[in-house]
Amino acid sequence: MNIVILRFDAPLMSFGGVMVDQHGVIDRYPGQSFLSGLFGNAFGYRHGDSDLLNKLQSRIEYAARWDVNPEKIVDYHTVDLGQEKMKEGGWTTRGFPEHRSGGPEAKLGTHQRYRHYWANGIMTVAATLLGDDEPSVSALAQALTEPARPLFLGRKTCLPSTPLLVEMVTKDDVLSALRNVPPVSHNGRAGAKQMEACWPERLKAISAQHRQVRVYDQRDWKNQLHSGSRVRIEGTIEVIGS
Repeated sequence: MNIVILRFDAPLMSFGGVMVDQHGVIDRYPGQSFLSGLFGNAFGYRHGDSDLLNKLQSRIEYAARWDVNPEKIVDYHTVDLGQEKMKEGGWTTRGFPEHRSGGPEAKLGTHQRYRHYWANGIMTVAATLLGDDEPSVSALAQALTEPARPLFLGRKTCLPSTPLLVEMVTKDDVLSALRNVPPVSHNGRAGAKQMEACWPERLKAISAQHRQVRVYDQRDWKNQLHSGSRVRIEGTIEVIGS
């Protein structure tokens, strides 16, 4: 099968998890909704293209590894909705102001937010689109080379420092492809031969140190909410590429 090899190299990355109150928590690895949003953005899809995004999400299969392990940081910030400039609502990219509803505190109070990030890490991802439908993996590779819009790794502040697409390869599965990609280094921190990774459950375990993890990374793009779950394998893999 055709598989794209991606390199996530950015000062900050954010793989959104299940949000709890004002905490924007993150997962250790990207989810299917993350990749469907990333690929959809490269193709030029919009949030309203729910059928296209849901179909794209259902076809994504991938494996990911940390070449350089990141540090976890938390960004604390506040917004005072009682400021004069905020009373008319905030303008959005949709071309009209957005207002908050609720009681006086919700409308005008000072809101605290905690945004979690992975910092200074490098990740390699092997991804494919299952089936023979369009778009093809070749079309995906082209879109990642010349995306319709700027791409980001989670939140819009998480801009990649290098092009995402490394190459397109032909392998039996995404895990085999991932294991054959040589490790990378960054600022003197060399990628190890043994790396933390995740891969599809159907490919089973390939090391003694592994576990099955249920993740909630499915998004209902029509209703703009997360729904559904799946099981993936997390563990360590040995890189055989050189």
